[in-house]
Amino acid sequence: MIFETERLILRPWENEDAFELYRHAKNPNVALICGWKPHLDVDNSLFVIKNFLSNDNTFAIVLKETKKPIGSIGLFNPNDELVGENEIEIGYWIGEEYWGNGFVPEAVNELLKYCFEELGYQKVWAGYFEGNLKSKRVVEKCRFEYFCTDNNFECKQLGETKKLHRYIINKSSWLINKY
Repeated sequence: MIFETERLILRPWENEDAFELYRHAKNPNVALICGWKPHLDVDNSLFVIKNFLSNDNTFAIVLKETKKPIGSIGLFNPNDELVGENEIEIGYWIGEEYWGNGFVPEAVNELLKYCFEELGYQKVWAGYFEGNLKSKRVVEKCRFEYFCTDNNFECKQLGETKKLHRYIINKSSWLINKY
C-alpha cells in the first residue's frame, strides 16, 4: 500500500532506508520523546526495519522533493483496555530537522482517511508523552479530542514510566470536519 499527499509519499519501509532511518533515529531528541532508545548504528536501524517496521500498517514518510524517508507513521493495536473492537491507534515520528513544517499532520490526515473510508474503523486513537509539544500540536491540528492521561505508562523500551496523554477521533467527527 502506498499513499500520496501534496508533499509526501507514505510507503513501506525498505532495507535500503536504513541509513536515513539511522540519521534521524540516532537523535535523542526524537527517540526519547517517542519512548525508544536512540539507534546505535546503521545495522541497528536495519534490524528495526526488518523486525518492527516491515508490516502492512507501518509506512516511511518520504519527502517527495528528496525521495528520502524523513519519519514514520503506522497503525497498531496497543492491546490495552481502552482501544476496543473496530478501533486502532496511530503513531508517528519525524526527524528533528523537519519539525514544524506540517508534514506529520499531512500524513496523519491521509491515514485517517484510509482508516475510516477503507478499513472501516469507527475510532482512531493517538497519544503522546508529557513534554512532546510537537506531537500535542499534531493531535490538535488533526481534530483529535482529549480522552485521558495515564500517569504511569510503562515505557518498556526505556525501562521507565512516563505520563501518556491519550486522544481519540471518531468517524462521525472526522466526517463532519472532513470537508
